[in-house]
Formats: sequence, C-alpha cells, structure tokens
Amino acid sequence: MGSIRSRLTAAYTAALIATMLFFALTLLTVRRVTVFRELETRVAEEVDRTVRLIDIASKLFTQQLVVTPDSLVGAEVSPRVVPLLELIPDFVLLKDTRGYSLYRSEQVRLLSDSEREMLDSIVLAMPSSPTPTIVSLPSGDLLMQSRRLPGIGTRGQIDRVWVGIRTDAAQLAPSELVNTMLIVAPFLVALSVVFAYFIAGRAFRPIDRIIDQVEAITDGRSLHRRLAIGAAGDELARLSSTLNAMIERLETSFGALRRFTADASHELKTPLTVMRADVERAMSPTSTGTEQAVALEEALQQLTRMADLVDSLLTLARADEGRFDLHREPVELAPLAREVVETARLLGEDAGLIIDAPMIEEADVSGDLTRLRQLFLNLVTNAIKYTPRGGRVEITVVRSDKQVSVTVKDTGIGIAAADLPYIFERFWRADRVRSRASERGGFGLGLAICQWIAQAHGGTLSVQSRLGRGSTFTVTLPVAGTSDLTETDEFIVPQGVAVLD
Repeated sequence: MGSIRSRLTAAYTAALIATMLFFALTLLTVRRVTVFRELETRVAEEVDRTVRLIDIASKLFTQQLVVTPDSLVGAEVSPRVVPLLELIPDFVLLKDTRGYSLYRSEQVRLLSDSEREMLDSIVLAMPSSPTPTIVSLPSGDLLMQSRRLPGIGTRGQIDRVWVGIRTDAAQLAPSELVNTMLIVAPFLVALSVVFAYFIAGRAFRPIDRIIDQVEAITDGRSLHRRLAIGAAGDELARLSSTLNAMIERLETSFGALRRFTADASHELKTPLTVMRADVERAMSPTSTGTEQAVALEEALQQLTRMADLVDSLLTLARADEGRFDLHREPVELAPLAREVVETARLLGEDAGLIIDAPMIEEADVSGDLTRLRQLFLNLVTNAIKYTPRGGRVEITVVRSDKQVSVTVKDTGIGIAAADLPYIFERFWRADRVRSRASERGGFGLGLAICQWIAQAHGGTLSVQSRLGRGSTFTVTLPVAGTSDLTETDEFIVPQGVAVLD
C-alpha cells in the first residue's frame, strides 16, 4: 500500500477482525457453558419434580403404586399413576431394584428399539450420582441425572429415577450465534473500513497542511515563512514548533552564508581590480621601466593579500566540515605571554603606544602552543591597530583555582554596544572602523578565529567595550589537569568559526 492512511485503515480493519473473532470465540464458549448450566439446572429440577410426583402418588394410591398385571410382562407402574408421570415432558425412566424398567415416558417410547436398548444398557451401567451425565444416542445426546429412592412403604419397589433432557439447545445456540456473526460480520467490517478511512483522513489532514506549507518553502527566499501551530500540547503542534525552529536555524544559516559570500566577493574584488589596473599599467607602451616595476610590485602585494584571503577561506571551509585537529601539550602561559608582550612592543613602537604587562602569573594549560600564540597575537594586534597614538595596551595573566584568565585591555576607539553581539561573526566589521581595517589589510576574521581557539581549548572569549573608551578582551582557559580533553583530540568546530594557517 502506498499511503499511511491506507496502511492505517488496513491495520485497523485487521485489528477489528481479530477482535471480532476473539469476541465470537469467547462468546461461543461462554454461551455453551451457560446453556449447559441451564440444562443441568433444568434436569435437576425435573428429577425433583418426578420424585415429588412419586411421593404424591404413593400417598394417594397406597399399595397400588406398582402393579403386576401379567407375569410375563412383569411389574409396571399402576395406570392410575401414569397420568401424573406423563406431566413430565422429558425422558423419564423408573427402575426397580433388579434393574427392570417400571415406567418409560413418552419421549423414551418414541425412541427406536435399538436406542431404547442402548439407553437401558447405559443407564444400568452408570452409577447413581447427583451430577448430570451425557448419554450419546444415534438420534442425539441426552443430559441425564438419577436419584435413588430408598424403600418407604410400597414405594420401595421403585429403586431409581432417571430423567434426561436433549442437549440440542446447547448445540443450537452456538450455531445460531455463528450464523448471525457470519451475516453481520461483513457489514461491520465494511462499515469499519469506511469509518477507519474517514477517521484516518481527518487525522492526517493537519499533516497534509504541514506538508503543503513545507513544500512552499523551497528556497532561501521563503525561509521567513513559518508553519501554523495547532492546539497546544498536540503532537502535530510539537512537530510544527520543531520544524519552525529548524526553519529559523536554516534562515539564520542562509543569511550568514549570503553575508559570507557577499563579504568574500567584496574582499576578492578589490585586490583583483587593483591587480588588473597594475597589469594594464605595466603593459602600457608608454610606461617606463620604473613605472612597470612599481606596478608589478603593487600587483604582487595585492596578489599576496588575495592569497592570504584564499587561504583563510580554505581554512574556513575545512572548519565548516565539522572537525579540526589540535595537538595538545603542556604549555606555560607566562613565557608565552612575555613573548607576546615583546612582539607587541615592537609593533606598538612606531604607533607610539605604551605596551605594559603589570601582572603575569605562572600557569600551565594543556593546549596547542601555535594556536594559543595565534590567539594572543590576534588580540594584541587588534588592540594596537585600533588604539590611537599615545594610547595604552595592557596584557595580564591571572590564575585562580581551576582556571587562568588572559586579559588584553586597550584605550582605543572601542566598540558600540549595538555592535558587540556581532563582533565574532565572519567578515564583520563596525562601519566606523571598516575603512581603517581595509587600509591595514584586515579581513574581519580575526575575532572569529580567536573565539574558536578559545572554545577548542575548553575556554571562553568575552569582551567588554565602550565606544571611545577602549575594549577589554578576556580569554579564560582551564588550568592543566582540570580539563576533560586528552592530549591529542579532534575538536568540533563551532559553525561559522575557523582557524587561519
């Protein structure tokens, strides 16, 4: 079957048929047991009624309850007593102490000779018991029960009373039930199929609407649309909420991808334009050798810048695959911080900046020395780049019980509060500093790189900044021995973050 609706209808129908069969078998069994109990009750009542009639007859017809009209025929119940016994409509047998029949009811007399002889032989062989017994005859089964009558006066000639009832009712009731079920069951199954298909259709109607709405969201331009959410707590409402959350994440990812593509294209377009102009100038017939050399040197610089950007984009692509290797080893942060401070002083000397390290405490971390050096140098380089002449950059290393904090603080131009949530995104640069970043060769990837390196080492990177008053970047790393990472691990790279080689 194709659709879930059809499969559910078939499953429901099969379950209904199985339930009906089980119910019918149970009902047949219960009905059969109930009918047999009713027959047992009835035969017991008939035995009691026969005994009471015999008691009444013994009081009315004393000394005449049993007579012997003919020595050849033998003893038999008195004709005056027979009308009373004929009131019993079932099979009735009266036997004397020797086993001879004193009375046979009309039902017994209607039996064939062979069946009467069979019944007599079975009755003689059966012990006297208050429990009803099934007697099988060719014309059908009888449920029979006997009662012994101890000698009381002339009634002592009657030793045992047998009463039997046909069991056709016990067999007829189940057969009638089966015939009824065979007639009614097809209609019930047909109705169940119709109702099951209708109910399944109503149940899947919201799913069809969800499918139509999802199909309408076919590309990145439709990701702003959301699915309608039904009743609260409903499974379909939860499904719609989950799909909406997924679409929202996709919208965010597509938006980031579009921004990434646009920014990457912009970064590549500028050096390509400059290179084309330089090459055309160098190829000009009127250009002198010196002009050609200058043009080629400038083209080489742009080519180097573009190669760095391509390498960065390649690393980003590798990071987006989800894994990146770090080779961990024990790293002493104090010597590394002093090395970064010396580099910063060389970089800040021409800019007239004061590079200070008021506190560098000893601390060991488990990490990749190259990546950690890149992290701190990126932060220091950013601080120097955006700090005006005469400003100050401070680098501190402070250790606590289980972690160490490396802080890079500057007195530069700062970052606006509205821009702080976006500074770790790829290619993002505040408008106020975009022109300066372009002049100094930045790509807007440095802070994204720093954030990834910190997270890959089990730490965090945070920022505090006020526009015009400088920024403070703080890297928090776990002290060696407190991290759960092993010495060489593959780290899952956060989406949108990469490392530059």
